[in-house]
Amino acid sequence: MDYRKAVNKAAALCSRQEYCSADIRKKLVAWELSEEEVEKGIEYLVHEKFIDDKRFAVYYVRDKFMFNGWGRIKISFQLRGKGVASSVIDDALEQLDEGAYKEKLAELLHSKKRQIKNKDQWQTKAALARFAQSRGYESDLVFRTIDQLLNNIT
Repeated sequence: MDYRKAVNKAAALCSRQEYCSADIRKKLVAWELSEEEVEKGIEYLVHEKFIDDKRFAVYYVRDKFMFNGWGRIKISFQLRGKGVASSVIDDALEQLDEGAYKEKLAELLHSKKRQIKNKDQWQTKAALARFAQSRGYESDLVFRTIDQLLNNIT
């Protein structure tokens, strides 16, 4: 694919959905552009505001938290895997509302507790902790929330 066609295609993709620069870079490379053309294309797309890693990170954090129920650790790990800068990730994660974050964790744990058949409190606590940590929530917050959940119900 020639340079102009590839950049126009990338711009069309970016106008429909948020992409980070690393994702578009992979697409341009897959479309067999040279390294200079890839960099020139990324530069053009950033300059024209088709690509903005900060904007992408904010939307990614919000969507993964709201719709997938992911915690900060998992979101951060996934964004790092996409090549987003740590400072950008930190800024995006700061925009999460702390109250909503704790509430989402409590909802997830309450829902998971209803699915657990075992009545032994220690095994239930361990299962809930594994579940919440696999979703990317911080250990100290997980254990505090589990203690509150188990003390309120039992």
